Formats: sequence, C-alpha cells, structure tokens
Amino acid sequence: MKICTLLLMLSISLATFAQQVEYQAFIYTSDDLANDISAYSSEHTDRSIFSDMLGAGLDATKGITSGYVTSFLDMGINAIANLITRNKRNKAEWEKVVAAENICETHIQTVSEINDFYSNSSFDGAMDPKGMRFDGIGCLRKEGQDTAFYISCHIDRDKIYRIINHSKFELVLDTLIISPMHSGLPNSFPKHDFTYAERKDYALEMDVKLKSSWMNEIVQLQKDQELGSFSISIPVTQEMLTDNGFFRYVRNDNEQPRFNIVGESFIVPRSYMGYRDENDVFKNSWGTGEFKMEITIKETCDITDEFRDNWKADFNLRKKLQKKGNLLQTAWQTLSHQKWDEISKSWVITILKAPASVVAKEVSGAMGLKSQTQTASMAGQAVPSQVPAK
Repeated sequence: MKICTLLLMLSISLATFAQQVEYQAFIYTSDDLANDISAYSSEHTDRSIFSDMLGAGLDATKGITSGYVTSFLDMGINAIANLITRNKRNKAEWEKVVAAENICETHIQTVSEINDFYSNSSFDGAMDPKGMRFDGIGCLRKEGQDTAFYISCHIDRDKIYRIINHSKFELVLDTLIISPMHSGLPNSFPKHDFTYAERKDYALEMDVKLKSSWMNEIVQLQKDQELGSFSISIPVTQEMLTDNGFFRYVRNDNEQPRFNIVGESFIVPRSYMGYRDENDVFKNSWGTGEFKMEITIKETCDITDEFRDNWKADFNLRKKLQKKGNLLQTAWQTLSHQKWDEISKSWVITILKAPASVVAKEVSGAMGLKSQTQTASMAGQAVPSQVPAK
C-alpha cells in the first residue's frame, strides 16, 4: 500500500511539473544471430576461430574511439563590462543563455555489467563468436502513452563476414521516430516548446561505446577496455515532418539504410577460466563475455534571425520570470534502474531526471532506482526536460 501511494505521489508530481524526462534504453539479444554466424562461417571460410586472450588484449586497444565534447564560449562579459554599453552586455548574456538552450544532452549507461555477450562458455578461445547473442541497442522516450522518441539499431546482417574475418561487428539503423516539438529543446528552465519561429537546424546525434573487462590465461586483467564506438547524426528539417510534427523512418528488409551509423566494435573477449573435469584433467575454458554500454543522446539546434532580432523582448521577459539564483543553474536528481525483460529478450536501462525537489528519496526507494543527486549547470550539462514515460 505504501509503495502504491508513493508511486501515485510520483505520478501527480510528474504531471504537475513539466520538467522531467524518462528514457529507456534497450540492449537487444538474438538467438538467431549465432545461427547466422555459424552458417556464414561454414559456407564462406575455413578460418580457425581460436584466438588467445593475450592477442585479444592487444586487439582491444585498437578499437575506434569517437565522441563529442560540448563546450561553451566564454563571453568574457565581466572582463569587458566597463568597455561596452549595458545594451551590448545584456545581448551577450542573452546569447549565452540561448546558446545553452540549443544543446540538450542525455547520458545513459548500464547500471551494472552485463555478463552474457554469448549464450554459452567456449572451449576454443577468447574470441570464439559461437553463441553470440548481443544484437544491438535502442532508446525510447514517451510522453504519457505516446512515443515521443524512438531509435533502434541492430547488428548489420549484411556484414556478418566481419565477425568471422575480423572479430568486429557494425550496426545499422532500423527504426527512428523523432519530433523537434517533442524534444528536449529548447533546454530551458522553465520548459517551453520548440517552435520553428524561434529555432532552426534541429539535429540528433547518438554516440554508443562498448566496454569490457576480462582476464586472460596469463593472469592479466584488462579493465574497462573500450572495444569500439558508434555514432549517427540525423538532421531533421521542417519539410521532413508530418502534419503532427513527427518524422518516422523504418528500414525495410534488404534496403540500404537512409542514415549511416559510423563506427565498429570488436566482439567481447571471453574471460579465461581453467577447470578440472570429472577425471581430474585440467582444461581451458572461456566465459560468456562481460560488457557494459554507454549511450549519449545529443540534440542541437540554432536560433532564427527573427528571434535574434527580437532578443530584447525575450531578454526582458526572462528577467521577469527569473527567480533567485543563477538563471542557468538548478539542482537535478538522476535515478537509474536496470533489469532483464524476458518478453522482449533485452536488457532495459531506465533513467529518470527531475528537479531534486520533485523526486523524494522515499519514491526512489519504492521504485528500486539507484539515485544520485547532481547539481548541474544547464549550460554545462544541458539536462533535458520532458514529461516522463510511465
């Protein structure tokens, strides 16, 4: 009864404050993928699957690294305040605030390591792809019962040969649902809606990193090694949207993707584990592969010339609405949860971001979410703002 009451309180709070966001990320698995790899291997190559752990440790350092570093221009207002007019200082302040609103960044990562990149242990080697079940990632954001954002990427079946020949895999975009009007932009506090009268050049960027830790047969620990990364950038123009403001894309079978995912990753090395059989004979075996994922979703836009020309009216309105404290700063609390979903055969990572005053400790405890309070600068972290999913 207490948990139900707390969840009801949370629902009321989230409905009252339009300043929260909940994301769900999915790590897909597939039992068919292992069959595809085996079938391709039998038909196209006689390559030995065996690969020792020492070599795997060296190969892991060759993974592609990529990412985005968000920085904000220091306007130097204080340094030159005595040299410019008040009007110019106000406009510079307004430009800085609006520039921060034009970037919304969300970080999602596994709460704990996932232990089964493969369905079974191997007796052949650290890089044996047999039984590989990891099959891609996805991310969902909902507004009530409606999908506000969804992206789904799977292992590219047209490049299975890369797993066999190079121990690497690539991802391909399968599904995308996106709407600038239902995005985290503008990243303002309080939140107001995205309009093409004020904003332009909306784009979505997503970065994914795969990391792993393992022990090789000469007792060397490889800790949090980055095996690879993927990135995709999708500009969304007003012309691409339907009448209700959404862009929807679904890739058909055997169709070339409209948007390319750049990057690649090594398959996860298996940890070495020697054992003795029933006859007390010592044998080598390798585990099912431990890994974790890091996902960064970044939304960006620019302001229109008309909005910039009318900056003064917007600046004055902001000053009237501004409460005590810095306009760019607020306190946020992030709640994270990870669980296995048997129906979808995927790991589900849920994060909820909200003002710290909204999400009580009792609520996070009742939901079983791991909580971390963060006092984040809106200019520095660009915390998104949306009504959460159920």
